[in-house]
Amino acid sequence: MASVTSLSDSVQQQLASALSATLPEAAGADPLLRRSDRADFQANGILALAKKAKANPRELAAQVVGNIATGDVIKDIEVSGPGFLNVTLADRAIIDNLAARYADGERLGVPLKQNAGITVVDYAQPNVAKEMHVGHLRSAVIGDALRGMLDFTGEKTIGRHHIGDWGTQFGMLIQYLFENPGELAPAADVDGEQAMSNLNRVYKASRAVFDADEEFKERARKRVVALQSGDKETLELWQQFVDESKVYFNSVFEKLDMRIRDEEIVGESAYNDMMAETARLLEESGVAVRSEGALVVFFDEIRGKDDQPVPLIVQKADGGFGYAASDLSAIRNRVFELHATTLLYVVDVRQSLHFKMVFETARRAGWLGDDVTAHNMGYGTVLGADGKPFKTREGETVRLEDLLDEAVERATAVVREKAEKVGLSEAEIVENGRYVGIGAVKYADLSTSPNRDYKFDLDQMVSLNGDTSVYLQYAYARIRSIFGKAGDRAPLAHPELELAPAERALALHLDAFGETVFEASAEYAPHKVAAYLYQLASLYTTFYDQCPVVKPAPAQEVAENRLFLCDVTARTLHKGMALLGIRTPERL
Repeated sequence: MASVTSLSDSVQQQLASALSATLPEAAGADPLLRRSDRADFQANGILALAKKAKANPRELAAQVVGNIATGDVIKDIEVSGPGFLNVTLADRAIIDNLAARYADGERLGVPLKQNAGITVVDYAQPNVAKEMHVGHLRSAVIGDALRGMLDFTGEKTIGRHHIGDWGTQFGMLIQYLFENPGELAPAADVDGEQAMSNLNRVYKASRAVFDADEEFKERARKRVVALQSGDKETLELWQQFVDESKVYFNSVFEKLDMRIRDEEIVGESAYNDMMAETARLLEESGVAVRSEGALVVFFDEIRGKDDQPVPLIVQKADGGFGYAASDLSAIRNRVFELHATTLLYVVDVRQSLHFKMVFETARRAGWLGDDVTAHNMGYGTVLGADGKPFKTREGETVRLEDLLDEAVERATAVVREKAEKVGLSEAEIVENGRYVGIGAVKYADLSTSPNRDYKFDLDQMVSLNGDTSVYLQYAYARIRSIFGKAGDRAPLAHPELELAPAERALALHLDAFGETVFEASAEYAPHKVAAYLYQLASLYTTFYDQCPVVKPAPAQEVAENRLFLCDVTARTLHKGMALLGIRTPERL
């Protein structure tokens, strides 16, 4: 891999060197470089430095300009306003940099970060024996995109799907299965739809008996105790529910075009044997105390009604353990066994207070030290067109499978409209319809800041216009189609050519891909990658309108250079969309 220094970094280094030469005490100062409408970049840091040095900002800026050699990278630099520096890059430098990225293949010259760590990403957390609904969408989509982005920067990610596979409801389910053997066929013999149908049937039947028969209810409660104490027969029946549920989970995640590794499905049950020790360690260290029989942790700053402290309950008065115990045990496992340097939780924003207390408890216990960061990536709610939480017309929670199926159906209709013109086969229409539909759902989610709610509007999601994945996918496919019309002309960089304004704008934006991914990864902000890609497609549209590539045929060198820009754009769109977990069909 050949990493390429971005043009902004090159300019930053030159400005920092010139600042140091002009004002020695400014060595290491940040020129505060940003992109500008008036020039390629604008440096604003001189104002603060001048104030600190009690110097005239414009005079200091002029001295800095005098210490910068123009030519290779910087074509022109001028003082603007009260002491800003406007920087214009040389055309040759822009194309040379892109050519180096182009030669690096699919990484596009983007370096791997130094001192990369290990991030455990907790996401996509469905519940055993229950259907996945629209509320499960964001955790899965955002978590998968964050893993793609972090992996690309060089971070090692480990997925954890903290599924709900433990608790009192399993006493009811297992007891029913114990008394009605054969209700669940072996998981290997069913598909996802059959698995969910079986689970629903057993759940409804067991609930009906549980509500109507007090003796069964008592047997179910005893079955919970047997489960928690590791009774072999009970665990075998419990495992049937887990296996059947995994078949269903995998079928839904496959529709989402996501790969879920079986070894990363580590539910609440995995920490059952650790929870008693977790409680003991917290009590012995004084982090947790007994209150009304329960083991709890108090926080001075967290208060509820009547200004009473709101505790984190580690162990209930009856000896049972709740979410806090399993979450704290998971932290111990992830830090001391997986050696994580970052714990990232992609969990509903409504759980923010819970995780704030869990993280603080882990810090007090010494399980989260200065070398480990824990972050709750709280996300907002999926809303319907009425601005309220997304429900069916009957007021029921929307099944995730139904939502995905409808998205694919709508997208396939959009693809079919243009299929004849492109010459797509029926198989391609079906496949592309799936990629476009699922991409539309993912992009609508990922293009929104995660902590915000967003409206689920399929009509808008599958639109060819506006900020949608369909617009980006069609932009990519249109670029790929150009090469079939280029004849014997091939992409080739020509740094000696003068660039048109639309070519410069496109090329400069292409050079910023790596910076954008690194910034978005550091902030856990996939919407910044989505915004970058949408702007890239928009800049390409302007370039294509203003700079003929094939017809009318430009000069040989100009055509080759423009095909080169087309190819770098296609590669960047393809890679950027892949980081977000979205496919880019070659033909649409």
